[in-house]
Amino acid sequence: MTLPAIALLGRKDEPTDAVEEYCRYLSEALQCHDIRLEMRRVPWESRGWSEALRGLRLQAANWRGTWVLVQYTALAWSRRGFPLKFLGVLKTLKSAGARIAIVFHDVEPYPGGRMIDSFRRAMQIRTMRRALGFADLAVFTVPPDKISWCQQPQPNVTFIPVGPNLPVASQAPIRGERDAVPTVGVFSITGGRTGAHETETIVHCARHVAEKLGPLRLSVFGRHAELRERDLRNSLRAVPVEVSVEGVVSPEKVVERLAACDVLLFVRGGISSRRSSAIAGIACGVPVIAYTGAETAPPITEAGVVLVDPLVPEELSNALIRVLSDGDLRASLRQRNTAIYAEYLCWPAIAKRFAALLQR
Repeated sequence: MTLPAIALLGRKDEPTDAVEEYCRYLSEALQCHDIRLEMRRVPWESRGWSEALRGLRLQAANWRGTWVLVQYTALAWSRRGFPLKFLGVLKTLKSAGARIAIVFHDVEPYPGGRMIDSFRRAMQIRTMRRALGFADLAVFTVPPDKISWCQQPQPNVTFIPVGPNLPVASQAPIRGERDAVPTVGVFSITGGRTGAHETETIVHCARHVAEKLGPLRLSVFGRHAELRERDLRNSLRAVPVEVSVEGVVSPEKVVERLAACDVLLFVRGGISSRRSSAIAGIACGVPVIAYTGAETAPPITEAGVVLVDPLVPEELSNALIRVLSDGDLRASLRQRNTAIYAEYLCWPAIAKRFAALLQR
C-alpha cells in the first residue's frame, strides 16, 4: 500500500530553488519505498499570510494522519529572515491532525554585527526552538551536536544529510587522469560582499598555483558566478590561468563541468552536510578542498575532502598545490568520495532513512 506524504514549501527562491530540487529528488527516490511525496506551497508572499493560512487550512483538512514534511529556511517564510509566521503554519497543521516532520535546511541563525542582525538571530532561534515543540519528527541536515541552540538530545530529532541536486548515479564515478593542464572548479559564489571576498580568495589561490605548477584552468559556474566574471578575468589576466565563467546552468551541465575538474575549491564558508554545492563535487567523485567550520563533521570528514583552517589563508593554496601535483592522492580522495557518497549522500541512501522514519 502506497503511503501518501506532503512536502510543504514556503516562498520560492530565484533563480534556482535548492529546497524545491531537494524535494523533487527525494520524492523520486521515495517511490522505491512505496511513499508518494507531493509538493505543495504556502503562497504567503503573493496572497498575504491570512489568505495563505486560510488556503492551508482547507488543504490540511484532508491530511489527518498524513506526514507533512515542512521545509524550513528563514527566507522561505519571511522576506527579511524573521520567520515567526512559520509557527502559524505548524499550528494549522497540528490542528488538522497532520503528522509534522520539519526538515531544517537552515540549522543556525544568520550572522551579522548590526543591532537588527542580533534581533533577527534571536527571532530565528526562538522560532526554531518553538517549532520543535510542534514536530513529531525533526530532521537536521547537520548532526544535532553541531547546532549551537540544540544541545540537549531529543527523541524526535534525527540527522539526515542533503544529497546532490543533480542527476548523478548512486555511486560516484572513478575517473582517469586528465591532460597536462589541471582544472580547478568552483561551483557557485555567494552574493554581495561575501562573494567579493570569495572571489579574492579564488584569485589568490589561482595565482599561487599557477606560479608553482604552471598553466591552470579555472572553471567557475553556478549561482552568482557571472557577477564576478570581470573581477576574475581582470585579476588573472597577467598569469597563465585560462578562465571560464558561467552562471546558472542545467543540472546535466553541472555534472559535465564537475566531471571535467581535477579538484573542486569550496570557499563558501565551512563545509558541512547541508552544503549541496560541496556535496555535488563529492557525488561526481571530485576531490574537494574546503574550509573547516562549526558544522564540519562526519560523513563529510570521511569523504575525499581536504580540510583547511580558514584563519590560515596559505593553507588553501598549499592544499590545492598538493592535490594537483599528486596523482595518487587524487585517486585516493576520489575513492573515498565514492564510498561515502554511496553509503550516506546518494538519494537512495537518504530516501531509505526517511522511509524508515515515516513508515514505522
